[in-house]
Amino acid sequence: MSAPARVASVEDALSKRDFDQIARYIYAQAGIRLPPAKLTMIEGRLRRRVRATGRETLGDYCAWVFQDDNLAEERQHLLNAVTTNKTDFFREPKHFDYLQGVVLPQMLAEGRRRLRVWSAACSTGAEPYTIAMVLDAFARDRRGPDFGILATDLDTEVLAAARRGIYAGAMVDPVPAALRQRYVLRPRERDRDDVRIVPELRSAIGFAQLNLMDASYPVGEPMDIIFCRNVLIYFDKATQEQVVRRLAACLRPDGLLFLGHSESIAGFSLPLTPVANTVFKKI
Repeated sequence: MSAPARVASVEDALSKRDFDQIARYIYAQAGIRLPPAKLTMIEGRLRRRVRATGRETLGDYCAWVFQDDNLAEERQHLLNAVTTNKTDFFREPKHFDYLQGVVLPQMLAEGRRRLRVWSAACSTGAEPYTIAMVLDAFARDRRGPDFGILATDLDTEVLAAARRGIYAGAMVDPVPAALRQRYVLRPRERDRDDVRIVPELRSAIGFAQLNLMDASYPVGEPMDIIFCRNVLIYFDKATQEQVVRRLAACLRPDGLLFLGHSESIAGFSLPLTPVANTVFKKI
């Protein structure tokens, strides 16, 4: 019989000193603010790392990471543990209505036969696969344009999930029925509830790790469209402006940046002008 799982005791909590040290490190590495209200959430997420590293308590784990100089070994696991990965297919659907109804017809009319699109902070892949569905369906109906999608995230675990393209069946419910029939594969076994994105869409997307705190983004040729949605809300104002400035530098002239509906760049001095709700054109 296996030993029962150890239940966290009341004493197994992060001290203010340890929490502050983690918060400073995460801010420096990822730009993510961890206010005191996030203490309980961070405790819960780090307990998995406590077990995985063979430590006894959260305090032991923090001492092992920061005092015993194991950051090089644990850095990525720590970043993966504290990042938030909320995502859905066709999240904020008006953006995709605008992409399909306005952006793509206009770019096709301009003679663009190949589009480069970047999904920054792509999480487990729902956003880039949604973009791919919209672009591929449009290209089939209009005989173009061709497209390639780059999808990046800081978290290596969610990137691995995104590459697999396997999701709980209920997760694809927001996908319109016609697109779901075309781009989502259901298992032959009736007792399974998972689905998988079709190979042709998976092959259209390149997944890579990228930290938005880096001084520049090595994404190659300028992008036609960048989605970076519901990420800025985790940054302070100064960091938000720096990140958006670097994103804008990756856009071609007249390229478009999509931000989350709750995000704003008001007051920032940037080469961007609004063209729709939280959609901005590079000028």
